[in-house]
Amino acid sequence: MLADASEFDPAEPAWDENNYLSAALTDAGYQRGSTTDLENMRNREVEEVPHGDPVRETPSDESELLDPDTLVFTESPSEDVQGRFEEDFQAVFDRIEEETGKPVEFSKVDSYAASVEAMRSERAHIANFSTGTTAFAVNLGGAVPFGVGLTPEEEFGYRLFATTRADADDIQSVEDFARDDVKVGHSEPASNSGHQAPSALFDQYFDVTAEEDYEVNFSGGHGNTTRGIAAGDYDAGPICSTCFVDTVEAQSDLSFDDFKVVWASAPFPSGPVAYRYNLKPEIQEGIERAYLESDFSGTAYQERTGYNKFVPIDYRTVWKDIMIIQRYNGVEYERSALGS
Repeated sequence: MLADASEFDPAEPAWDENNYLSAALTDAGYQRGSTTDLENMRNREVEEVPHGDPVRETPSDESELLDPDTLVFTESPSEDVQGRFEEDFQAVFDRIEEETGKPVEFSKVDSYAASVEAMRSERAHIANFSTGTTAFAVNLGGAVPFGVGLTPEEEFGYRLFATTRADADDIQSVEDFARDDVKVGHSEPASNSGHQAPSALFDQYFDVTAEEDYEVNFSGGHGNTTRGIAAGDYDAGPICSTCFVDTVEAQSDLSFDDFKVVWASAPFPSGPVAYRYNLKPEIQEGIERAYLESDFSGTAYQERTGYNKFVPIDYRTVWKDIMIIQRYNGVEYERSALGS
């Protein structure tokens, strides 16, 4: 089933007939979706959120509003780009200060749970959340997701790559993940492409149920799953496509020709930027302007993340598929479901 790279058609990959070396997908830019995909998400009719609570409204009582002297920004492990550092955000922070008049402090956290807790406890006012964590942030942390990044090529988001090693001739479909001799690595419990989406979509499309048809081995991150497959610690696993690309490009001993993709999902939205719902309205508006009315081309932020601009999103419509996946998996928006 391993097809030549020249046979890869992004519009019709024909996964039931083909596997591809990951190089064929990345050369075609298949790790991200298009603005058409995003517009389809933004424009669909969704009367109410399909799981959990909607985004909280800004309080009408002024005594409940936050007006911090310094805005605290937190960045957690992300579905789209991992391992960002404070200096990568300086262009963004400068714009926020210009629009709000308030300096921005960077606060690094090392887990999904910590990022949500920081916003819930009002120790963080602005955050980048991972895709899968966003609904937890809305339900538990009072987050208001308002924008997602676009690349200069007008690409957005990421996909789930069902990945194995290039020489794994006996793994040609997600159905092969269910074999007793195949060790499958997942990322983390709250990760969308690393656990939640495959738990739902593998079941729906392939009748392969994670934790029933195969044991789930949590690797601790997409990079760990990627490196683990290459090293033989895992035989296969679902990986966030852009995280996969980041990991391979960062490791001199890895090549895209080392990996094979046996199936890929439709695009998911990348982790959004959000602020806390009870910030004063003028602060909320300033944060939105800083992101949505800025061009970050040529900055360290664009170089590190690939994003040169942000576009507005509505949680209710753009996160519909994520909420449906989590509802399918029986996810309750409780802190314990995020892990430690």
